[in-house]
Amino acid sequence: MEQLPPTPEHPVPEHRESFLRRLNPVAFAALALLLVFVLYQLAAGGITLLLAKGKITDENVTLIRWATLVGQLVCILLPTLLLVKYRYGNVLRALKVRVPEPRETIVTVVAVFALQQMAQGYMTFQDSIPIPAPLRQIIDMLRQALEETYRVLIRAQSPLEFFFVVITVALVPALSEEFLFRGLVQRSFEEATGGLRAAVIAGVIFGAYHLNPFGIVPLVVLGVFFGYIVYRSGNILLAVTAHFFNNFIACTAVYLSLNDDFIVLRPGGDAKAAIIFANFILFTLVFVAATYYFTIITQKEESDSASE
Repeated sequence: MEQLPPTPEHPVPEHRESFLRRLNPVAFAALALLLVFVLYQLAAGGITLLLAKGKITDENVTLIRWATLVGQLVCILLPTLLLVKYRYGNVLRALKVRVPEPRETIVTVVAVFALQQMAQGYMTFQDSIPIPAPLRQIIDMLRQALEETYRVLIRAQSPLEFFFVVITVALVPALSEEFLFRGLVQRSFEEATGGLRAAVIAGVIFGAYHLNPFGIVPLVVLGVFFGYIVYRSGNILLAVTAHFFNNFIACTAVYLSLNDDFIVLRPGGDAKAAIIFANFILFTLVFVAATYYFTIITQKEESDSASE
């Protein structure tokens, strides 16, 4: 596993250090999250809402996709890169950017696919939790509105439109969010709490940051797993790949006229509880096996690096 670079790379007398370099690591992460929240969730989100006139439709969806794309790049990725540059100097080294090993990439993709299938089983269980009827109506209404908005955003009618959807919904969010949460936030918490704890903390923040109360548990689990990938491999591009693949599955499922929450054992939908449970158990075993193998191969690579 790659060692963390010193902070900063070339120390200077304290009175000459910039404000960002003097900040406590946790305070630096908090400042970055607050800045991005204001820029993306409030400013860019507000502009997008105005452009959509309160609702995303087939008529304005292209404009909203462009607004989302630009917002991610300008309000998440760019501030993250600038903050990392001013605090650490070497951006690529600080963010742990290197070409992933093919074996690591394959096992990571398998684990993410299994984790997504597990999430479908969990969501079915979550929906079955008894809730008073009036509250259930409100929850169902809000969730349906959120899901319909998302489906309109990722629905494509042609290969060219599908390509643009993948860039907007899968590629750019994977880069922007992983550089922020695993690159800046997790790295900052590593300095304060250690690697594995930092992965968990960054994963929880990642889940909460999406402002989706209905999917917060799967989002947190995904975020923690992405953090574990970086913790074990010392390579953020593996987490970017995993994040991209997770979003790409949803885009592809909708494009192929499947539900974005399809399960492998019953891709056509309307699965019975027994099928959903069997699917959950099957992919839990796949996820555990893939994660165990990933842990083993990254441990071997760490030992090989130490012996060189």
